[in-house]
Amino acid sequence: MSVEPDNRHHPRLEGRVFVVTGAGSGIGKATADVFREHGATVIAGDLKGADHQADAAKEEDVVRLISIAREEHGALHGFFANAGVSGGLSSIFEQSVEDWQEILRVNLIGPFLAIKHAAPVIKAQGGGSIICTASVAGLRSGAGGPAYSASKAGVISLVKTAAQQLAGSNVRVNAICPGLIETGMTEFVYNKAREKGVADKLGHLNPLRRGGLPVEIARAALFLASDESSYVNGHALVVDGGLSSSHPFNRQDYGRTAI
Repeated sequence: MSVEPDNRHHPRLEGRVFVVTGAGSGIGKATADVFREHGATVIAGDLKGADHQADAAKEEDVVRLISIAREEHGALHGFFANAGVSGGLSSIFEQSVEDWQEILRVNLIGPFLAIKHAAPVIKAQGGGSIICTASVAGLRSGAGGPAYSASKAGVISLVKTAAQQLAGSNVRVNAICPGLIETGMTEFVYNKAREKGVADKLGHLNPLRRGGLPVEIARAALFLASDESSYVNGHALVVDGGLSSSHPFNRQDYGRTAI
């Protein structure tokens, strides 16, 4: 599997300006890099490690990132609301109200603010793309803690609702639902598996039998940001190696599973 920059074709975002949150590491950083490789100007925001320090769930910070795009680069063609927190794997009975409030604040209110403030600017320029990071944990249980899962289910609902409320604007709103991706958020899972000597088991529940890389999500974001997805709207694009394509089952009892 190649993870090298794909510049074999004409840059797909030439001359466009995007805001990317959570861009200090992981999926956000990989996406900022891929967008730039394809000709975009990227305003990268994060609490640390990015060009602009910003809390993606603070309204004034979101407004400021959009203002930078408009004032310094003259346009805003898209917004990738990617910033998020995991909140751990504690059960409903172990989490506090404060835990839920912070997870929902970052994971769900952040994308809401991105849509609220970016959509009118993008509409005024003739249209563009807003992308929000959801998760397979928002599709069904078993892939994250309760507050995290609820927040990501909310993101999926949010993009569908926003797409409808932006009817006629030529502003598309979609979500990406990553599966297991090696990032700072999942570092504890990977480290624990390596300590136990079972790193080769990571991702074994999906048909590709491996975890994903941030760049693989970044390339999905590139598709949704570009004109190649011009008829994709209100959609949650699952990028999980096939994990969510099936209910749990025992492959050994399911007939021939490999060729």
